[in-house]
Amino acid sequence: MKLTRILCLVMLAGLGSIQLNAQKSNANVTLTKLVDTSADNVWNKLRQLDDIDKYSSVIAKVKWTGEKGIGGQRICTSADGQGYFKESIIGFDDQNRTYTYALIEGVPAKGMVNNFKVIDLGYQKSMIVWTSSYEKFMKNPQMNEEQFLGFLNQSAGEMINNVAIAAAK
Repeated sequence: MKLTRILCLVMLAGLGSIQLNAQKSNANVTLTKLVDTSADNVWNKLRQLDDIDKYSSVIAKVKWTGEKGIGGQRICTSADGQGYFKESIIGFDDQNRTYTYALIEGVPAKGMVNNFKVIDLGYQKSMIVWTSSYEKFMKNPQMNEEQFLGFLNQSAGEMINNVAIAAAK
């Protein structure tokens, strides 16, 4: 059973599993990335929380406020310096290699929650799974919902790829 599950996960990763569900409510995005290193190596990079600007061209700097971990917040300034978004860490678990954060300002979506999880596939392989969901897209003059989902896909995909590269070194 475990081998079947691992093979299914590997097949999904090999297909570059990207799932977009752009419905009017409860929109979801799921991205996965197979990494040729241990889950511990990947988690050691991903769990830092305050250095995502190293892995994303969209983010120029990160300012951390509060405690590290659950309840802490980060303000991420865009690369052009014109925008920002504020995130609140709402879940963090070293044992299960996962953390969850809510976007509370700066995005055109209500109730947006994102999650990172690192899955141990054995044999010095792991998988990063990033999920995002939101309750409702908020109309605005900068972008429509399709563009927003495209932005999420591109920016999260870049970040996941860069974390994978850094972890495999």
